[in-house]
Amino acid sequence: MGMMQEFKEFAVKGNVVDMAVGVIIGGAFGKIVTSFTNDIIMPPIGMMMGNADFSQLFLNLKADSAAKTLDEATKLGDPVIRYGAFINTVLDFVIVAFVIFLVVKQMNRVVGQKKA
Repeated sequence: MGMMQEFKEFAVKGNVVDMAVGVIIGGAFGKIVTSFTNDIIMPPIGMMMGNADFSQLFLNLKADSAAKTLDEATKLGDPVIRYGAFINTVLDFVIVAFVIFLVVKQMNRVVGQKKA
């Protein structure tokens, strides 16, 4: 059996197709979660913390920089630590991990009921 034939058999197996669909849906879900975090969750939190836009929070590593904003620091080429973007990414991860936890918990409940 040739390598192309083996690959064809592998590619059309149900598990591979299911995995591909999962990856595509997961990518789309990731975009939804990112938008949810950046556009829904973070603005009220920022407002409660004095109108802080988390995505714009940064630490400029150049001590004598004239930059007051992240955009200015970026244009000047200053080295910056974008801890606000990191906070958003951590929140994205926590939301995705929680949703996956809920899905797995429900799947285990359904599988457990089928066995009984």
